[in-house]
Amino acid sequence: MTSTDADTDAVPSSTLPRRQLGRFLRDRRDANGFTVAAAAKLVDLSASALQRIEAGQTQKVRKQDVRALCELYDVGPDDTDAAVGLAAMARTQSWYHAYGGLYSSAYNMYVGLEAGAQQQITYHEHVPGLLQTTDYARAIIGAYPGFSSRDDIDLRVEHRLRRQAIVTRKTNPVELEVLLHESALHRVVGSRRIMAAQLRHLAEISKLPNVTLRIHPYDAGLAWGMPYGMFTLLSFETSTKGEPVEPPVVFMEGGPTQDVYLEKPEEVRLYSELAGAIRSTSLDERQTRELIRRVTKELERDQHRPIQSPLVQEQPQRQSECLR
Repeated sequence: MTSTDADTDAVPSSTLPRRQLGRFLRDRRDANGFTVAAAAKLVDLSASALQRIEAGQTQKVRKQDVRALCELYDVGPDDTDAAVGLAAMARTQSWYHAYGGLYSSAYNMYVGLEAGAQQQITYHEHVPGLLQTTDYARAIIGAYPGFSSRDDIDLRVEHRLRRQAIVTRKTNPVELEVLLHESALHRVVGSRRIMAAQLRHLAEISKLPNVTLRIHPYDAGLAWGMPYGMFTLLSFETSTKGEPVEPPVVFMEGGPTQDVYLEKPEEVRLYSELAGAIRSTSLDERQTRELIRRVTKELERDQHRPIQSPLVQEQPQRQSECLR
C-alpha cells in the first residue's frame, strides 16, 4: 500500500477507501499476531469498534486511531500516511447520504461499491435498477407495503434514477453486462403500457457502447442444472502499478433476509464461471433486441386487456427494499 494507491481511489464513493483501509489494518494485525481483542485494548478501542473498522463498516474512522494502530503494527511512515489518507477519504459524504435513513447501511454500502466499480456483470429476473424507467421503478417501489407515502416513494425513485448516472455519464461510464432472464420481459410490472415503455428503453440503452444486454431464454433451461438466483459481480479499477484498488466482490440481494457479499477469490471465480455459463446459452445482442421488440409489440397490442393476475396493481406482494 502506497500513497499512490490512495490517490488513485478518487471515486465518488466513500465505500472503497473504507474497505481498503480495513483490509490493510486487518492484514497488518494478522501479520503481527494480534487478536482483535488484544489490538483493540492496546489502542484504547472496543473490539467491536475495531471489527467495524476492519470490515469497512464505519465511516467515522479517527485519524489518531489509525496512527495508533499503525504504530502498534510497526507500519512505516509512508504507509501510515497513506492509511491516514484513506481514513480521511472514508469520512467524505457520498451523494446517497443525502437520502438519510431511506435505506439500510448494507444497501448504502452496495451503492457505494456500485458507484466505484469499473465493470458490473449481473444476472437478473426483473429489469435491474440501473436500466429501469421512472414508471417501472415507481411500480416496483410502490408495490412494497412498507412504502406507502407518496413523498417516500418519490424520494426512492429519485434515488434509483440518480444511481443510473454511472451508465450514461460521458467520463468513464461503468462497463455493464446484463444477463436478463426472459421472464423479466413477460412479468407485467405496473401495466402493459409501463412494460412496453420499459422494454423500448431496454432496446435503446443496450445500444450504448458500454452496455451489453443479453436475454437468457426459457428454452435454455438452468445453467449448471440448478436455481441460482440473482447476483452481481463488481470489478474495480487498477492502480498505477496495475493492481486492483479493491478486490472484486459478488453481491446477492437477500430479499426479505440479509444481503450477501462474497469476496473470497474462489467464490468470486465460481460466480464468474456461472455468469459465463449463463452467457453461453443466452441470445446474442441482435437476437436480444429482436425478442424485446417482439414482446413490446405484443404488450402494445394488448395494453387495454385487463390483467388477470393481481401481481402489482391490485394486491401488491412483498418485495425487498431494493430490487436493484
